[in-house]
Amino acid sequence: MKPTKIEIEHDPAESRLNDLGVREWPIWTKEASTFPWEYDAQETCYFLEGEVVVTPKDGQPVSMGRSDLVTFPQGMECTWEIKKAVRKHYTFG
Repeated sequence: MKPTKIEIEHDPAESRLNDLGVREWPIWTKEASTFPWEYDAQETCYFLEGEVVVTPKDGQPVSMGRSDLVTFPQGMECTWEIKKAVRKHYTFG
């Protein structure tokens, strides 16, 4: 069974970010908005700015934002509600 849970590390150590190579990942930005999303692959991202509530289909809302390292499982369907514009590093797989 695939994981269906969003995993969040709040304010991870810089050494952890370096180990993952986060600063080398591309950056994605998006203004305040609400939209549906489905993950074709696992995504790991690190929020530089923003405030977001992600609600998995048949799940509870999860809040995240600046300084959070977040992993979304492959196959998850959800709704993103961006409350404050987002700027994040991200990688798939």
